Amino acid sequence: MKRGYQESSSSGSFGPPQSKSKYNPEGDAQFLEDESTKIFARKVADHYSSRTNQTLEEREASPIIHLKKLNNWIKSVLIQLYTKKGDAVLDLACGKGGDLIKWDKAKIGYYVGIDIADGSIEDCRTRYNGDADHHQRRKKFSVPARLISGDCFEVRLDKVLSDDAQFDICSCQFAMHYSWSTEARARQALANVSALLRPGGIFIGTMPDGNVIVKKLREGFTLSYADAVDCPEWIVPFHVFKSMAEEYGLELIFVKNAHAFVDEYLKKPEFIELMRRLGALGDGKDDQSTLLPDEWDAAYLYLAFVLRKRGQPDQTQVSIRRDKESEEANPSGRETSEVHCLRLSLKPPVLLA
Repeated sequence: MKRGYQESSSSGSFGPPQSKSKYNPEGDAQFLEDESTKIFARKVADHYSSRTNQTLEEREASPIIHLKKLNNWIKSVLIQLYTKKGDAVLDLACGKGGDLIKWDKAKIGYYVGIDIADGSIEDCRTRYNGDADHHQRRKKFSVPARLISGDCFEVRLDKVLSDDAQFDICSCQFAMHYSWSTEARARQALANVSALLRPGGIFIGTMPDGNVIVKKLREGFTLSYADAVDCPEWIVPFHVFKSMAEEYGLELIFVKNAHAFVDEYLKKPEFIELMRRLGALGDGKDDQSTLLPDEWDAAYLYLAFVLRKRGQPDQTQVSIRRDKESEEANPSGRETSEVHCLRLSLKPPVLLA
């Protein structure tokens, strides 16, 4: 049996378990083929593909630049807390590769990034190769990488990544809630994480805090920004997310609202220095700019979570170091990351035509 998937006792078929709360006699595939789901997924893909790369100067001029820097700090802290040198990383909804430099600094051994937006994957490949003019300050990345264009909340990734698994770390930053358009997609997302993580592997992520958002909506709270996401998004009740994750062998280590996260980890010297370098609160010297009150309110709408796959890693085996494998397979070095397209495995190929 493939890792992370349960076998149905009634049909003998493999796949995510049927919903306990909603009977679906035609199977989860019926949810996945729902026309409205395909339309929403297409909108998300088109939105992120259409977002143009910004120069450093344009990025600094964003009206929510300090919120973006705070989000980067939270992601960086998560990566530093749970990543070890040589780890194999699966980055779901990797976007344009904005976290590549974070993973590179963590000295990981192998990276696979997947995103639904074709344009984002191409931008990620350009960034990886060091060819983007607007990122001229950044070096070419040396960690072996594979980039894939496809819907990681619809496709069974254990089939596509059978030669790459198992991973030490899975990351999904500010994107897991996109899988909650249907129960089947939410289950497929968690099944993919479970199937591809090794026992004891870590799943880190950030997403909207459903409890806070519902509370704010009841209070009549509204907030909008220029330069923000403009596509369909879903509220995730975290207690439901936690319960569903447990069905796939993923146990909660912690969940913290962004405000609580900042309060806890900004007390640690190494993360104070990281915050200073990223500039979300200024640099404490010449740059006195900081989060606006509305930006801090917006940060409250998000949370960070860490899950762990049940089981213990096999201590008798040496962890796979795919950078060495790549070097042996290609002594001259990788000039480009390997780009594949998951849309070829979809039936029918509707999301990324």
